[in-house]
Amino acid sequence: MVHFSPEEISERDNYKFMIGSIVPRPIALITSVSEDEVLNIAPFSYFNIVTSNPPIVSVAFQRKNGELKDTARNILSKKEAVIHVVDTNNVDDANETAANLAADESELDRTNFTLIPSTTVDIPSLKETKIRFEVELHEHVALENEGVPSADLLLLKIKQYHIDDELYHEGRIDPIGLAAVSRLAGHDYAEIGQIFTIARPE
Repeated sequence: MVHFSPEEISERDNYKFMIGSIVPRPIALITSVSEDEVLNIAPFSYFNIVTSNPPIVSVAFQRKNGELKDTARNILSKKEAVIHVVDTNNVDDANETAANLAADESELDRTNFTLIPSTTVDIPSLKETKIRFEVELHEHVALENEGVPSADLLLLKIKQYHIDDELYHEGRIDPIGLAAVSRLAGHDYAEIGQIFTIARPE
């Protein structure tokens, strides 16, 4: 095996090794609104469950030259957002929202997404998604590298679930019907593949 410490390699190599090893990663497609009322849509794969009681998810945002990502800045300002699950039907539009736009430009214009009102937050939702979570900011942790803020970890509490009727069966989600897409490295994505079952030990 190859051995080295994170300090022996560049920041870029750390990034490449981590996103190439920690796979697949679920994608949070987040809508947020700026202080100037500009809608932002962006995908993030540093995303996961923290706890189900209370229902909290985490999203981490890497800073660029010390500057907050637009989505992180918006959530810290408005204290709310909507997270959508990316699937095979909307992944192309989701990918379009990763474009580097100015803070006063909305990614919506690059997509075929349709906005619909949310029920518990003032942030619009995207109609063309099968599952979405309306969330509020629970906690913000600024992560530092050598005393300089380099990333932001946001813990977001779910206020409302929206699940497509066809996916919801007796309290469970149909993973095949959801057809969620996950992130790999580079330009690569993955679909749900073979599903197998292993019983937990007693």
